[in-house]
Amino acid sequence: MADLLEFEEPIGVLLKEIEAIGMMPRTPERERSMETLRRRADQIRGEIYQTLTPWQRVLVARHPNRPNTLDYVQRLFTHWDELHGDRRFADDHAIVCGFAEYRGDPVAIVGHQKGGDTKQKIYRNFGYARPEGYRKALRVMQLAQKFSRPIVVFVDTPAAYPGVESEERGVAEAIALNLREMMMLEVPIVVMVCGEGGSGGALGIAIGDRVLMQEFSVYSVIPPEGCAAILWRDANRKVEAAAALKITAPDMLALGLVDGIVPEPTGGAHTDPDAATALVDQALSASLAEVSALTVEARLNARYDKFRKMGEEGTSFTDTEKPPTPPPSRA
Repeated sequence: MADLLEFEEPIGVLLKEIEAIGMMPRTPERERSMETLRRRADQIRGEIYQTLTPWQRVLVARHPNRPNTLDYVQRLFTHWDELHGDRRFADDHAIVCGFAEYRGDPVAIVGHQKGGDTKQKIYRNFGYARPEGYRKALRVMQLAQKFSRPIVVFVDTPAAYPGVESEERGVAEAIALNLREMMMLEVPIVVMVCGEGGSGGALGIAIGDRVLMQEFSVYSVIPPEGCAAILWRDANRKVEAAAALKITAPDMLALGLVDGIVPEPTGGAHTDPDAATALVDQALSASLAEVSALTVEARLNARYDKFRKMGEEGTSFTDTEKPPTPPPSRA
């Protein structure tokens, strides 16, 4: 009950009824009543999740029980060996990196890690990576290049950490360097946006041959709250900002910014992590097989063309979406 989101109140009412009946002595009639209520709750959940607004999708993407990088590592990969440190400053716990085997083949894994409980969230800095995190990621990806291992990336971060120390250590330079170097890596790269894809913090490890998004994840240039605060000086207009930003998986696919959408169980990945993992597994396997079949030259050319073409098509404003006319110049 505590994990229900604000728009799931109709489901909560039914779950309370189920809980109340479950506390009574068990009888066949009560068992039938509970089963009927469960089916009704599942039906309502399906109806709600078919019509989620962009802001509601943001809430789902941020759900504290949503599977993260290490959850997928535990379920999908074997022989996991995590590597630490950027060999320049420190180890950033907001990004995890290492080597493992996927379906018997060696791969490198890079991903953001937000943490689950409060202690873990503080330890992981809530998924806000510092420059040493991006340098660690690049170090591991260059090792993957050296040993010819495909790279699997999981993206889930609100943004790169904007603190003074992060700027002092060159977070912008670290992200920019990763963009350039990932574009030229010869090994296959498959990226999975599994939660929040926040701005440069996401993009710093999200250059790949295939960029996939889970159905209820989001990918944005800025969080809706920040967008609302900048545009309207009112963070409370976050719902309006989420719609204007076009940050949902269907939006990203229509704009040509991602290559595919990975379905999630009804109610989101957090309701059934095992089912969500099976769907991610299917998408990863297909994408890795597809890009691994290409020659290095063909793969690099396709990757280059993919990102160079972004913005050429599907980004024009419709009559109802034209940006506001700027005020007349006072010059």
